[in-house]
Amino acid sequence: MNEVNVIGHLINGEMVNDDVRTQAVFNPATGAAEKKVALASKQTVEQAISAAQTAFPAWRNTPAIKRARVMFRFKELLEQHADTICRLIGEEHGKISHDAAGELQRGIENVEYACGAPELLKGEHSKNVGPNIDCWSEFQPLGVVAGITPFNFPAMVPMWMFPLAIVCGNCFILKPSERDPSSTLYIAQLLKEAGLPDGVMNVVNGDKEAVDVLLSDERIKAVSFVGSTPIAEYIYATANANGKRCQALGGAKNHAIIMPDADMDNAVNQLLGAAFGSSGERCMALSVAVAVGDEAADALVEKMTEAMKNLSVGAHDKASNDFGPVITQAHKDKVEGYITSAQNQGATIVVDGRQPHVEGYENGFFVGATLIDGVTADMDSYVAEIFGPVLQVMRVKTMQEAMQLINDHEYGNGTCIFTRDGEAARYFSDNIQVGMVGINVPLPVPVAYHSFGGWKRSLFGDLHAYGPDGVRFYTKRKTITQRWPSSGVREGASFAFA
Repeated sequence: MNEVNVIGHLINGEMVNDDVRTQAVFNPATGAAEKKVALASKQTVEQAISAAQTAFPAWRNTPAIKRARVMFRFKELLEQHADTICRLIGEEHGKISHDAAGELQRGIENVEYACGAPELLKGEHSKNVGPNIDCWSEFQPLGVVAGITPFNFPAMVPMWMFPLAIVCGNCFILKPSERDPSSTLYIAQLLKEAGLPDGVMNVVNGDKEAVDVLLSDERIKAVSFVGSTPIAEYIYATANANGKRCQALGGAKNHAIIMPDADMDNAVNQLLGAAFGSSGERCMALSVAVAVGDEAADALVEKMTEAMKNLSVGAHDKASNDFGPVITQAHKDKVEGYITSAQNQGATIVVDGRQPHVEGYENGFFVGATLIDGVTADMDSYVAEIFGPVLQVMRVKTMQEAMQLINDHEYGNGTCIFTRDGEAARYFSDNIQVGMVGINVPLPVPVAYHSFGGWKRSLFGDLHAYGPDGVRFYTKRKTITQRWPSSGVREGASFAFA
């Protein structure tokens, strides 16, 4: 492989090549390793942290309105170069162009929110809280902060983090997924083009060695992570042990309850995209449909089976494809293994997506849309987060039984209900133990000016990602109480707390 294809790091505004250790970056549609990514050494990560620490004093003191203006220019550049970003996502992740465009747009919405920094950082003021005493609060940046992001949203998830962190006055170290780093690195270069001073935003590609430096270095004040639950637990525990603020978003097992009165045609259309979009490699993917009553279950399975005949899996550059490959051969094997385990444990494979034939891409990491009926809570495929284009159907007798399934699961990321009954919908949203809830909305991802996060073992930390919680995560409140005694007045000592 030609060395010019090695993807390096962005440190202090310059590309840095630390290619002593490298890892292949695959095109998942072809199965070919077309690039390499450098895996940062401890010294390279420390170099990035030093650059951020040097840049922090000046950036901290830059007025919020000037920080916001960088984000306004950044937003324009993202829109101008959207085709390039989506192509890079497709080449390394496999996401179809229309899906990549949707991902990018949701990321841009977080940049738009960050443009409101002057309003978001205003603080509060109270005059005359006591005789000639005023009190106010302000939100100050933490310093150097870090983000560790997953492969499945190489553009959007980083933009959940660094735009808000930066406009709040922090300097940022981003460690993107080593599986598809090019779009993330390109976006960071656009931020430099938008006028961000060198050192404020740095990107280090790497593996656990790089992550452990970010978790242990005392100059890093906070870490945000999105990924699987076992890693989230490790990130959260290690960051806390080293005195860092941390939010770590983990795994999911998202259920949709299908009530007997649901508009079944609409539910099926919604489930197609929610279960199979982006090859099911979403933490918000709907992977379980819980049908209330056999009549609803039979109708759901029949209509889903028919609708799935028209789904197309293929390469990213053909816009008519519905979804693309999964990220690696190992992940393809894992997904297909869960399908096989469901079959071996007594479930019925209604539509089998194992080993699909994609003409011209025979070596790609493809798994076709799969529908499994008769799944029970003790099956391995139900307990695990499959993270692939697999929809499992469970049959229950009552809504309460369906809700109990969801509440009993270790994950509490997202869920939804399909119904025409307002009373049922209200009861569901009030009592379900899940962080993000949809009513006839299959992917209830909050908009940028709200905040994203699950419950139970889907989130470790007190604050959700982006939105208002993001501002709180990337700042610390300082409260000032001020008094100017009247000229010439001398007061005696007071020993009472008043």
